[in-house]
Amino acid sequence: MKSWKAELLLLLITMIWGATFTFTKLGLNDCSPFFFIFLRFSIAFTVGILIWGKYLFKMDRTAIIHGLILGGLYAGGFALQTIGLKYTTVTKSAFITGMSVVLTPFAFKLVIRRNIELYAKLGVIIATIGLWIFTNPSIENINLGDILTLISAFFWAFYITYMDVFTKDIKTFDKTIQLVLLQFFVSIPVGLTGYFIFEANNFHLVLSNNLIIALIYNGIIASVFLTLIHTGVQKYSTPVKAALIFSLEPVFASIIAIIFLAEGFSTIEATGAFILFFGVVFSETGEYIFNKIFRFSIKRK
Repeated sequence: MKSWKAELLLLLITMIWGATFTFTKLGLNDCSPFFFIFLRFSIAFTVGILIWGKYLFKMDRTAIIHGLILGGLYAGGFALQTIGLKYTTVTKSAFITGMSVVLTPFAFKLVIRRNIELYAKLGVIIATIGLWIFTNPSIENINLGDILTLISAFFWAFYITYMDVFTKDIKTFDKTIQLVLLQFFVSIPVGLTGYFIFEANNFHLVLSNNLIIALIYNGIIASVFLTLIHTGVQKYSTPVKAALIFSLEPVFASIIAIIFLAEGFSTIEATGAFILFFGVVFSETGEYIFNKIFRFSIKRK
C-alpha cells in the first residue's frame, strides 16, 4: 500500500475516533464506566470471533506475546480514558488525550533507544504549558477526570510505539487479525475486574437507546473495524506522520461535542487548547518547517 493511501485511512480513523468521546459520554449516563468497557469489548471480541475466529487457531508464541502487550496498553488506555470521561468534558478529555502525540517520541526512546529530537522536546514543553492553561492554572480546577485522562495519554504513547514495532514485519492478514482480537480479549477481563472491585456495590445500568447506540458505535465501528485498519496500515506510514494525523482527533472530538452536547470553551480554555495543539503540531513539523525556511533563505542569498 502506498503511504498516502495509508495516511488517508489514518485520517478517516481519526475522524471516527473523534466521535467516540461523545458516544462514550452519552453511554456513561446510563452505565458504570468499567461495565461499559466490559460490554464494549465483549461486543467487539464477539463480532471479531464471528468474522475472523478461524485465524486464532494459527497463533504462535510471538503473536500471543505481542497481542498481550498491545492489549494491556489498549485496555489500560481505554479504561483510564473512559473513567476520566465520567468526571470531565468531552472537549477536555480529547485535548488531554492529544498529549499522547508529543509523548510518543519519548516512548520510542525508552523502547528502541531512539534519540529525541530538539523539536519534540520543545513541543512537549509548549503542549504542557497549553495543557496547564487549558485545565485552568489552579490546582482546584483540575479534576480527577483530567488526571486519569492524562495518565491514559502515556498508555496511548506506548501503544503507538509498540504498534509500530510489532507490525513492521507483519505481511499477512491472519497475523493482523490475531493482534486485533487479542487486544479485545485482554480488555474484557480488565473491564470486568474493575467492575467487581469498584462498581459492584454501586452498579448502574439502563438499557437506553443512547447506551445501545454508544455500544454499537464504540464496540463495532470504532473497535472492530478501526482497530483492524489501524493495525494493518500504520506500518505503511511513519510514527511521526501517524502521530501528527492522530493529533487532529481532539479537533474532531470538540466539533462533534459542540454540535451534539452543546459543550464549548471558555476564553482561557480556548487559549490553552490552541497552545496545546500548536505544541503537538510543532513537535512533529518543526524540523521540516525550519529546514524549508533555512533552505529558502540560502537560495535567496
